[in-house]
Amino acid sequence: MTLAQSFRGGGVERAMLRMASGWVAAGRRVTLILGSREGPLAQEMPDGLSVIELGDTAYRALMAMPTLARDHRPDLIFIPGNHYTGVAAWTRLRMGSNAPPIVAKVSNSLVRSDMHGIGAWGYRRWLRSHPRFCDHIVAMTRATAAEAVREMRIAPQRVSVIPNPPALPRADAVPVALPAGRYLLGVGRLEPQKRWERLIEAFARLDMPDLSLLLLGEGSARGALEAQVAQLRIADRVMLPGYAADPIPAMRGAALVALTSDFEGVPGAVNEALALGTPVVATESSVSIRELIAPESGSIVPPGDGDALVAALERWLAPGAPRPAPRQAGAIDSTAAYLALFDALMAQRGR
Repeated sequence: MTLAQSFRGGGVERAMLRMASGWVAAGRRVTLILGSREGPLAQEMPDGLSVIELGDTAYRALMAMPTLARDHRPDLIFIPGNHYTGVAAWTRLRMGSNAPPIVAKVSNSLVRSDMHGIGAWGYRRWLRSHPRFCDHIVAMTRATAAEAVREMRIAPQRVSVIPNPPALPRADAVPVALPAGRYLLGVGRLEPQKRWERLIEAFARLDMPDLSLLLLGEGSARGALEAQVAQLRIADRVMLPGYAADPIPAMRGAALVALTSDFEGVPGAVNEALALGTPVVATESSVSIRELIAPESGSIVPPGDGDALVAALERWLAPGAPRPAPRQAGAIDSTAAYLALFDALMAQRGR
């Protein structure tokens, strides 16, 4: 049993659907507790997935998990990201020893640059409570696993490293209209965490009139970003077409993929771009960034350093700048690794 608030387009939910597809294909019964089917990700829901729709996208609606778990008796509960671990805590509190094993995936940074004072103290205390209600933690990289051990104070043997399954092209996706010439690409929600205003400002500073900027995503910051584009008088070279069901063709054709977030987990856009041989410039928004981006495949800059961001963009966008070789797929079969972990945890419980 797993969960999601909606299908509006978050990376956590998108990765969860890819994993659920693999588990269903392997013959497992997967039940999704879903606030609402609304959103573009609905078209990515795999056949064979059992869905219990709550009709409410509010986070509090997911607190029905203990009741639903009692009714449907899942062998295991999978929490697909940090955002949802409050549901795990509530489920353990209500069900106690009758709760099935709970596995939670780390989807975002555990050290948050946007938190200070009492907020940061409370967040650290919250992280350190996770070993009480999560049987096991999954991290997508070794660096994230080490961060989970340190910040959650959880035993290393209760943390596994399993990457997300790779994103695959979608033949049924509506094609993204691409700029006619060279373009710089950003992929991700238009939310404050992503700090796309940094990329827009840096783009405006580049002396490259033949270059366009394409931002794929949707979110609450759209109005502010459009206002910034208008103020900088670059609207003729900036495209914000919204959510893209399949950003892979845009990544393949981009001169560069950029990420300017304050904090991230293991950003899928970085992995997907490098798999295509597209260079990446990213802020050091996660402990995993240096594990993902090698010097020959991109550059890492400090968050908020506009000059460093512009310099890195100029380097990789310069005429004749080499493109990295496409990164080979990892040796880990994510579907099989998850199922092996689930089976081991259930065996320990005698389930």
